[in-house]
Amino acid sequence: MMSFVQSAFADADVILLVLDAADNHFDAERFLKLNTTNRKLVVALNKIDLSSQEEVERIIENLNNTLHPDAIVPISAKEKFGGEMLVNALLKFIPEAPPYFDKDMLTDRNERFFASEIIREKIFLQYDKEIPYSIEVAIEEFKDLPNIVRIRSYIFVERESQKAILLGKNGAAIKKLGMAARKKIETMVGKKVFLELTVKIRDDWRNNEQQLTNFGYTE
Repeated sequence: MMSFVQSAFADADVILLVLDAADNHFDAERFLKLNTTNRKLVVALNKIDLSSQEEVERIIENLNNTLHPDAIVPISAKEKFGGEMLVNALLKFIPEAPPYFDKDMLTDRNERFFASEIIREKIFLQYDKEIPYSIEVAIEEFKDLPNIVRIRSYIFVERESQKAILLGKNGAAIKKLGMAARKKIETMVGKKVFLELTVKIRDDWRNNEQQLTNFGYTE
């Protein structure tokens, strides 16, 4: 995963660091490595609606004294505050260049990829704390038929306890997840979707080089 991070540093014009203003254990020194990239650094300080003005000012002072970013933009994604200011801050440091893609080309990713991202999104929205960060979503089958799209997906977790949380009592949680993901995928593909979700355990997959390769995080 870190190899992707390093390559992103090499190709980027600007690094956007999104931080949680409501994090009681905030420590800017964790991100000192960003000072060695020789790239412009913009910090988006999110969740300011959950912090006092004094706390936000303290964090900004800490960031200025440690990371020396080129811009700090307080935002609240939930309250839709600061988004335009953040975009303008980023545009200041992005050089003009010819387009990489045609104007009518929306993405270079296929629907299979976006189906997995939608399932991942719904997991983040439905579950709390460490569960979303310990999962990987893999699309095992994606059949685009004339009147329906049939999708079979695996959700990999690291421990039995995480599997139990994902499933919920009598499977209620995974059913709710499937309904939410299916509705959004149907909007994307423009037809009915049959979505099958299966939760599997892959012990400590985030620290297993072979598993990371299988999931596409390493080459």
